[in-house]
Amino acid sequence: MNPSAPSAPSDPSPASGSAGLSRRVLLAVGGALGVGAVTAPTALAHDKPPRPVRTGFERLAADGYAALAGQRVGVVTNPTGVASDVRHIVDVMHADDRVDLTAVFGPEHGFRGTAQAGGSEGRYDDPATGLPVYDTYLKSGQPLADVFTSSGVDTVVFDIQDVGARFYTYIWTLYDCMVAASLAGKRFVVLDRPNPVTGRAALGPVLDRAFATFVGREPIAQAHGMTVAELARLFNGEFLAKPVALETVRMSGWKRSDFFDATGLPWVPPSPNMPTPDTALVYSGTCLFEGTNLSEGRGTTRPFELLGAEGIDRRWAEAANALCLPGVRFREAYFAPTFSKFQGRTVGGVQVQVHDRAAFDPVRTGIGLLVCAKRSWSGFAWRPDHWIDKLTGSTRVRTLIDAGADTDEVVAAWGADLAAFRAVRDGYLLYR
Repeated sequence: MNPSAPSAPSDPSPASGSAGLSRRVLLAVGGALGVGAVTAPTALAHDKPPRPVRTGFERLAADGYAALAGQRVGVVTNPTGVASDVRHIVDVMHADDRVDLTAVFGPEHGFRGTAQAGGSEGRYDDPATGLPVYDTYLKSGQPLADVFTSSGVDTVVFDIQDVGARFYTYIWTLYDCMVAASLAGKRFVVLDRPNPVTGRAALGPVLDRAFATFVGREPIAQAHGMTVAELARLFNGEFLAKPVALETVRMSGWKRSDFFDATGLPWVPPSPNMPTPDTALVYSGTCLFEGTNLSEGRGTTRPFELLGAEGIDRRWAEAANALCLPGVRFREAYFAPTFSKFQGRTVGGVQVQVHDRAAFDPVRTGIGLLVCAKRSWSGFAWRPDHWIDKLTGSTRVRTLIDAGADTDEVVAAWGADLAAFRAVRDGYLLYR
């Protein structure tokens, strides 16, 4: 643990305005603070009417970009980096003469989102703005620091929507970029966005560093229950050997109990297989099926909600429903993925149906489904490369399930580690 305290967040107040603002500036601010955006529909009913949330970017823009004054700026972002009127923040800032935006850095799937999982857009000049776009995917340490240095920026800004799971790689893009910015001597500014599945609690096993990969660099919980700005503070205070010069621009109006549809913000899929907030709700549990020979629903309209394989029948859904897991039911389902596992073949399995998302525990649900799949289908197998160990952060889940442990026994096995992580996490939270 780094003994130094985390850096205090930057919390700009709205700009008061000026009669000398140019028409270009007013148009740019209007784009950043536009109203009338439509929130994507969700299969779950609203718990309450949406309450407008202002993202870190919108608060930065309202403050006249004071945190970026006099700096050459590069932005790490993807299609989720939008203002409330769904204009991309790169387009908004490029049109504003108060920001010296000189570079864009694209993660997995790319800055404009043209690449599938495991791909990126490479180095190119953005046709819309003419800005150079640098590829960060699979780069870390000194090679990534060299990219920041060669770009000529003074400040690296991060603005990407996360979904709340340790193995969703954008938070490790954040981590790698913070490490690289520290090596390159750059400032680092994180513009916060909501955790779409709330920030109420951390859930699931904590990573063992012996299993560190791009789906988990450091020991955090499988469902971390934090925003990206909070994670940045945690990374800087606990894990970076040399902390970066970090500033965070927090949201206004967001509460830890908020699901995404309470925010009034538009949903932009963070990656091709994360189409809705409902997907994010189950993802931190059902993504574990990537570590098995079952389909995790890629190639369907309900990835991570549909799970199955050839040879599975109603017995899996029956066994899973018998667990009486809180907030969820399982429908016997049949589907034919258009790509990925079982492409073009009809498989049997379940559809995960969340009926009480406040009570729903995605990680316990994922474990329960694994236990029942192994017991009810003789064809069940882990991926030969033991990818499940990378996803769960150790061998513990796999070996316990193989030994016949039930859901409660598997979940209990990470209790002490999770309690320790929750105690550390609490010191870095920005919202209550």
